[in-house]
Amino acid sequence: MADSTRGGMNFGGTMPSMPNFRGAGSRFFRIVLAFVILLLLMWSTTSIPTGNVGVLTLFGRVTGETLNEGIHLINPLKSVQKLSVQTQSVKESANVPSNEGLILALDTSLLFRLDKSKAAYVFQTVGSNYAEKIVEPTLRAAIRASTSAHSANALYTNARELVQQQIQDELTTQLAPRGVIVENVLLRDVQLPAMLKGSIEAKQQAEQDALRMSFILQKEKQEAERKRIEAQGIADFQKIVAQGISAQLLEWKGIEATEKLATSTNSKVVIIGNAKNGLPLVLEPSR
Repeated sequence: MADSTRGGMNFGGTMPSMPNFRGAGSRFFRIVLAFVILLLLMWSTTSIPTGNVGVLTLFGRVTGETLNEGIHLINPLKSVQKLSVQTQSVKESANVPSNEGLILALDTSLLFRLDKSKAAYVFQTVGSNYAEKIVEPTLRAAIRASTSAHSANALYTNARELVQQQIQDELTTQLAPRGVIVENVLLRDVQLPAMLKGSIEAKQQAEQDALRMSFILQKEKQEAERKRIEAQGIADFQKIVAQGISAQLLEWKGIEATEKLATSTNSKVVIIGNAKNGLPLVLEPSR
C-alpha cells in the first residue's frame, strides 16, 4: 500500500472523491422544466360553463375568436371573457304618456339573450354590461313610442296586445343588429289616473248594460214571434176544422150522445122536444 508523503508528512490513505454536481444540476433542470410545462398547461387550459360563450383577447385586443361550452386549450398569452347566452329578463316600470297627454304607469318585462355568433362584436363595441348600456334604454324608448300612439282607454282595455307587439317589433329592429335577440315582451300592468279609471269602468259597465238590454229585447221579440206563429197555427187549425163541420154532422153527433145518455143504467131522463132540430134534451135529475 503506497503512502503519500509531502514535506515529510504522511497523509496516509486515499483522497475522498468529489461530488457529481453535473448529475444533480441535470435532475434539477428536469424538475424545473416539468414545473414550467405544467404551469403552461394550466395557463393554456380554460373552461367555458354551460350557457356561456368565451371571447378571446390578446393584450387587450379582441381577436374575434369565440369558444363554446367545454374545456379548451388556448394560447397562454390570450385571456378569455365569459358572456352568458342564456335568457335574461329586464323589468321596467315607467310613467309614459298616451296620445291625449295623460300619464300612465306601465310595468313591462323584456326577455332577451345574447346572439352567440355576435358575442365578440358585442364585447368589443359595448362590453359585458351591454344590458345596462343598450337594452334598458332601448326598452324605455320603445315603450314611450308605442304608448304615445294609443289612447288611455285603448291601453287599459283592448290595445294591450297590440302595444306589446309594437314594442317587441321596435326592440327587434333596434337590438338585432347590435347582437341581442329579443324573445318576448310582457306588458304586466297598466295603471291609469283614478278619475280616468273610474270613468272608463263606468263606460264599460254602461256598454255591458246596453248589450244586456239589447239581448233581452231580442229575446222578447223572438218570444213574441213564436207566440204569433203559434196563434196563427191554432187559427189555421180551427179554420180547417170548422170547414169540415156541417149541420148534418152536428145533428148526428147529437143523436149519438142522446142515445148514450138514454141507455145509462142509473139515469132517469126527461125528454123535451127541440123545435129547431127535433132532438130531445136528456136531463139527469140529481138525487
